[in-house]
Amino acid sequence: MRKKFPLALIIISILMFFCELVASSMLCKYSVREFMAISVPAAILCIVFISLLAADFKHMYRHVSKMTSKLEQSGAEFISSLPAPVAVVDNEGIVVWYNEFFRETVAAEQDIFGYSILDYINLDFDALKKGTECICHVNGSSYKVRPMTSSGDEAENITVLYFSDVTDFMKLEKTFNDTRQSVVILVIDNYDDIMQNAKETEKAKTSVETEQLLENFMNGTNGIVKKVSGNTFIAVLENKYLNRIIEDKFKILDSAREIKVGERNTSLTFSIGVGQGAGSLDESEKIARQCLDMALGRGGDQAVVKTENGFRFFGGVSKGVEKKSRAKTRIIANTLQEFIEKSDNIFIMGHNFGDLDSIGSATGMAAAIKLLDKSAYVVVDRKKNLAIQLIEYVENTTKTDFYISPQTAVDALGENDLLIIVDTHNKNFIESRELYKKAKNVVVIDHHRKNVNFIDNAVIFHHEPYASSASEMVTEIVQYFKFNGSVSLDSCYAEALLAGITLDTKNFVMKTGVRTFEAAAYLKKLGADTVTVKSLFANSIDSYKRRTQIVSSANIHNRCAIASTELKSDDIRLISPQAADELLGISGVDASFVIYKTGDTVNISARSLGAMNVQIIMETLGGGGHQTMAAVQIKDISVQEAVEKLKKAIDDFTQNN
Repeated sequence: MRKKFPLALIIISILMFFCELVASSMLCKYSVREFMAISVPAAILCIVFISLLAADFKHMYRHVSKMTSKLEQSGAEFISSLPAPVAVVDNEGIVVWYNEFFRETVAAEQDIFGYSILDYINLDFDALKKGTECICHVNGSSYKVRPMTSSGDEAENITVLYFSDVTDFMKLEKTFNDTRQSVVILVIDNYDDIMQNAKETEKAKTSVETEQLLENFMNGTNGIVKKVSGNTFIAVLENKYLNRIIEDKFKILDSAREIKVGERNTSLTFSIGVGQGAGSLDESEKIARQCLDMALGRGGDQAVVKTENGFRFFGGVSKGVEKKSRAKTRIIANTLQEFIEKSDNIFIMGHNFGDLDSIGSATGMAAAIKLLDKSAYVVVDRKKNLAIQLIEYVENTTKTDFYISPQTAVDALGENDLLIIVDTHNKNFIESRELYKKAKNVVVIDHHRKNVNFIDNAVIFHHEPYASSASEMVTEIVQYFKFNGSVSLDSCYAEALLAGITLDTKNFVMKTGVRTFEAAAYLKKLGADTVTVKSLFANSIDSYKRRTQIVSSANIHNRCAIASTELKSDDIRLISPQAADELLGISGVDASFVIYKTGDTVNISARSLGAMNVQIIMETLGGGGHQTMAAVQIKDISVQEAVEKLKKAIDDFTQNN
């Protein structure tokens, strides 16, 4: 808004006054009464108008005087001679002074005195008042704006803005960033397993199609790509081309799936690690390998880009392919046994609110360690546990007491003790954060897709996203332990492991491979009773009614069943995932979500049959998990607000895929 009275306003006011005077005089010749009726109000209005005009002029002169005084203190004569744009604004951003260079360059020959500078230039004025520099773009040029604010009454402060032309610097910086080279590592997932039974002609055909795919990937760039092994390629390209590939969401992932191998038409998939933003090629290669490990740890068929705030993920729509080779498991088992034998005591814990897989795998591992003549303890919080039936069954059957509370474990943990974490690799979800921080040696055994908050100080990180469950992984490891004599696990512990596999595979329906059934067969050989395992899943009639109530509240949104409840019960964490499983039985439903509240936290249990990746949906809300089973916890939010957030996440996922 303008703060001054221009000369034109004064001239117009005088002309209007004389026009009114002449008109009144002419009217006086015809009627004195009408002359008085018109002239008296007009005279009063003129007097009021002139008084207001004089008062505003007086206020303006005071303002100009005050600003002049301020400018004299700031060295107005000096800044007038500067060969750079300079402007002075008051506390509200109104321009009170500027030099000629500012008018010619920044203001584009406009007279902006008395106007808000924000009407002409896009500036972060709040930051400028705090003394923070900023960049602005005006008339095709870029300027760095440096503020200097006068001291005194904040309401009367003025700010001197110095504009430095940094257009050439910005162009040079953009050119530098665009031409900076980045390393991209591409790996064919399960190359050896895919090619193992393929014919030579099929191998040659796949090799040619892969080479053509990578050539198309590099088309339009000035980068290079080289094959470093049978399944690994390294590309080096400039950022401006890499940014374009990122914007296209790595279309190479979709193109790779169109390549079929062998008689079974197995799709080829890539895992891609991107080393963007590094200061050197060596650092870029390290970042790329870190991102590649993250991609492989999440099941492959995706690209990972590291950012300042974590990682960005692209793809990940294919199911993980089971690895047939057990060489890695055998090496892990031998290394783990060496750590166990060197340790005094071994503590095993899973995730908080432990389920049958978490407690079952921990129980099976503890039993195997006891056969190695070592002390083993399973750390559980009985008050926050979803597998209390399994704990009571093991205790009643074997008369063992190796289940201990987290606080007891923290007090007992020594310097030469070992901590094994099963069924989770996320620091935020473990049973006891305090126990983890105190432990010197940590081993992780998990099957969930890797997320950004993983445990990064483990001496052994056995992560297998292709496995059905942690219990399956523990079962395979136990088979490679070298026990003294011909001892083996009791049937009770075999049933605990089988219960974990049964839970995570939904009765051997989801994520089951050859190794899953082999593990189950081994446990059955040890004496595991499937009827006993089934009894561990039994619920009370009240729990069944509550679960039915949750299922009946479901609505369909974008081929997703969404149920929400305000029920408050001790078993809400148990029946909600069960309700999500039941919702998958509805025709036309690709995924199911159950939303419930515990304390000040809203929980979402997500399930799918593979048509929709619920892990990606949950990750957008701050959670994670598997492609077919995931969850999230959101604090300080209502159930209805969580429903709306979930619907938006589903819509975004559907739109992007």
